[in-house]
Amino acid sequence: MSELLVEKSVKAEGELKIDVLTLKKAALVLRAINHKLRQQILKLIQQKGEITVTEIYVKLRLEQSVASQHLAILRKAGFVKTTREGKFIYYSLHTDRLQQVHEFAQHLLK
Repeated sequence: MSELLVEKSVKAEGELKIDVLTLKKAALVLRAINHKLRQQILKLIQQKGEITVTEIYVKLRLEQSVASQHLAILRKAGFVKTTREGKFIYYSLHTDRLQQVHEFAQHLLK
């Protein structure tokens, strides 16, 4: 992830110019995980392995639409994967993506 920022950054007349679009996209990814409810959803998915939106909103006592909105944010950021079995959609963690973000955050803190 940090490589993207470096690759798209260019020096122009002695100044560092940053690709703002890439930076905004990276901020959205970090914001997706920096939310208490989404962290609870991720923890629940981790505990269950695979889970439906129904199980999530019942377990966390949420409205179905709220659970779906937060899952959409996590899906867009790449933190959860979906698989369909008939009419059910199961959510599972995208552990490689979570590890990438963790490593990126660690790198930023150095």
